[in-house]
Amino acid sequence: MVDSMVPITTADLRKKKASRQPIAMMTAYDYPSAKLVEEAGVDVILVGDSLGMVVLGYDSTVPVTMEDMLHHTKAVTRGAKRAFVVADMPFLSYHGTVEESVKNAGRLLQEGLAKAVKIEGGKEVVPVVKRCTQAGIPVMGHIGLTPQSVHQLGGYKVQGRDLAAAQRLLEEAQALEEAGAFAVVLECVPEEVAAKITESISIPTIGIGAGVKCDGQVLVFHDVLAYASQLKPKFVKSYANIGKTIVEAMSAYVEEVRSGKFPAPEHAFHASEETIKQLYGEGVAQS
Repeated sequence: MVDSMVPITTADLRKKKASRQPIAMMTAYDYPSAKLVEEAGVDVILVGDSLGMVVLGYDSTVPVTMEDMLHHTKAVTRGAKRAFVVADMPFLSYHGTVEESVKNAGRLLQEGLAKAVKIEGGKEVVPVVKRCTQAGIPVMGHIGLTPQSVHQLGGYKVQGRDLAAAQRLLEEAQALEEAGAFAVVLECVPEEVAAKITESISIPTIGIGAGVKCDGQVLVFHDVLAYASQLKPKFVKSYANIGKTIVEAMSAYVEEVRSGKFPAPEHAFHASEETIKQLYGEGVAQS
């Protein structure tokens, strides 16, 4: 639990890397989850486009729109006052012109009130990252397994297993740092490769399925809680089984409604005797 409500900044995250204090990052998609995650003490909240799969029921992140991201980012920033909120740039929101990409990123800050955006990709997105940072929009990079490109990658697979692929990831991380990114997510990358990248750049690395040598870690809120999460990747650890608890509670409610046990007398409100007489007539029996 964290008492301080002083907002976290990109400078704080850099200091954590320099002093080797691990950064705790968690996804959140709405007001209550943001409040709970912040109360738990996380440093960074990611409004991930994973909400497409976790909250909206899509089979990938590809269908998620800018309007979806704005809607959920607004909810999260209403609930989080201390944590550093990063919003994902959804599919095709940064693949047009650089000017269009910057405008979309700016909306997530201006309208969504996020503190930064996250952009998937390596060298191909460097011009967008550079222009966003020049415009005052902090950018978190994301390399390795990039879910928006899952169809092109041929599925959810570990990236950077061979030397050429590992070297490419290192070069992409360095290019993102040079372009002005303040941090980079490494997803589904061998631990040894993630360690090499982490020691080779001055900005924080945030791992998800990338081992313990990263500067921080991120997981999906619903995965951590086993809350109606359908995916069970190797790198996920569930710290509670909220999904089971919810089903048990809902089942108990359904049973009590059907049996007439709920609502009980203590859950009801009552009119005055005078009102009851006027409503039913003088001869109504009182229980």
